[in-house]
Amino acid sequence: MSKRLIMVVMAIVVVSVLAFSLQAVAQEMVPIKIDLPKPMFIGTPTPMDIPKLEKPSGKARPPFMAPKGTVNVAADKPVTASDDMPVIGEVDMVTDGDKEASDGSYVELGPFLQHVTVDLEKKHDIYAIIMWHFHKQPRVYFDVIVQVADDPDFTTNVQTLFNNDLDNSAGLGVGEDWHYVETSEGKLIDAKGVQGRYVRCYSNGNNSNDLNHWIELAVFGKPTE
Repeated sequence: MSKRLIMVVMAIVVVSVLAFSLQAVAQEMVPIKIDLPKPMFIGTPTPMDIPKLEKPSGKARPPFMAPKGTVNVAADKPVTASDDMPVIGEVDMVTDGDKEASDGSYVELGPFLQHVTVDLEKKHDIYAIIMWHFHKQPRVYFDVIVQVADDPDFTTNVQTLFNNDLDNSAGLGVGEDWHYVETSEGKLIDAKGVQGRYVRCYSNGNNSNDLNHWIELAVFGKPTE
């Protein structure tokens, strides 16, 4: 290798290291602050014959790292739902900050496929989404699909972040993600900095009944610069 070529390679390495260092400084990573509700399983869990079901780890979820300044940008933001007449509660409870499993802390939507949509009111860089459907009992909800888009009709820049619909019963494509048991920790989805204004989450009943429940939907991000 010639001396000139060696110098060029070294220069490229130095530039790459500097660029990485500057990016690391610009995006200082810290654990996001997640306020968890009190665990509240009631009753004896029934056996679950559900395909592709995650086994509980039995350990607390490790801290989730995101750029400094990342907060729950969904707090108190407007919410709409496919069911405009919930069986119990109001749809604005989805972003009211109350994550407890007690009666009066959740909204119950009708049976079969339903969704809720949160308007973040401007485009954000989204790093994590956490969902609490219902954690008074160890339930599993079906066809859980999470999407982000730039418009309320979900026609522009639609990106699917999670999909455990194994048979395309929701009509949004077959998903490869696993079913999971609801707990007080909620289900955390790594959004990897995806950009969008609207967050939509589907479900299609659960292993106890055909109804759909929401306690809280948290979206951790920062406004897109």
